[in-house]
Amino acid sequence: MELKVDIVSFPLEKPFVITGHVFETTETVRVTLSHGGVSGRGEAVGVYYLDETAESMAAQLETVADALGDLDGAAIQALLPPGGARNALDCAWWDYRAKAEGRSVWALLGMTPKELTTVFTLGIAEPAVMAERAAAARRFPHLKLKLDADRPIERLEAVRAARREAALVIDVNQGWSFDELREYLPHCERLGIAMIEQPLARGADEALEGFRSPVPLGADESCLHLGEFDAAARRYDVLNIKLDKCGGLTEALALVEAAQDAGMALMVGNMTGTSLSMAPGYVIGQHCRFVDIDGPLLLAGDIEHGLDYRDGGRVGLPTPELWG
Repeated sequence: MELKVDIVSFPLEKPFVITGHVFETTETVRVTLSHGGVSGRGEAVGVYYLDETAESMAAQLETVADALGDLDGAAIQALLPPGGARNALDCAWWDYRAKAEGRSVWALLGMTPKELTTVFTLGIAEPAVMAERAAAARRFPHLKLKLDADRPIERLEAVRAARREAALVIDVNQGWSFDELREYLPHCERLGIAMIEQPLARGADEALEGFRSPVPLGADESCLHLGEFDAAARRYDVLNIKLDKCGGLTEALALVEAAQDAGMALMVGNMTGTSLSMAPGYVIGQHCRFVDIDGPLLLAGDIEHGLDYRDGGRVGLPTPELWG
């Protein structure tokens, strides 16, 4: 099995602001696995709050290049820890396997796929600007709003006034304290917020155990992989699965099963990659109440054979030319 690793940069259409960070480009690692004239591809962006970079992921992948003998999903889990490098390798393996066997990933998994409806994400900006951007995104019935502790309810009020009909989820990216969460919750309930993602800091969310929130709370940074699932299940109502966090489609599917067994709702998220990053996430999205695969819409340009984003937030299935 031949491993090829490339670093590819994609500028964002406009700077994207979340709690504590401003992103202007997406740096991706692209893995190509080839054998016997068949190739499979995978892409990773990595986990910025764990200090993963394209360069660090590429270096991780190069260390296992000579160990790709009889490659399978279990072997990949043992080769690398959870994170972006394993994600790129694991997703390339799934694509390779589908093409080598002449069957779609849906056939491999025994699934009949349905088209998904994604949220469209708005970064933090002045309330009037967020309202203007929400109105301009009217073709998306589901919006995801990035917020921090600076005037969050003012921003929510402005967006709700601009989009009274929209389903809204908010993502705080660890930006609130527990006291702030309790202060803001009645307003979120009044404004019809469907879910609050990661309100508290990773590792500082014990206060959520036994706490009954009137608005479902979602774990993102607080649950990176299966090893952190049990604690998240005690504290949150929704699990946001990101392949860059857990290390690929193989572990993501295991997280789906664990969450379903625990009675948790599911969300699939992304780290703002191209359609090659979104395509494996499309598999996880089949199980999810909340779908966030809008990464390519935030880029200045997507890759060839990218996903088809249509009015109504509908996203066409990945084509074999893209992945799977």
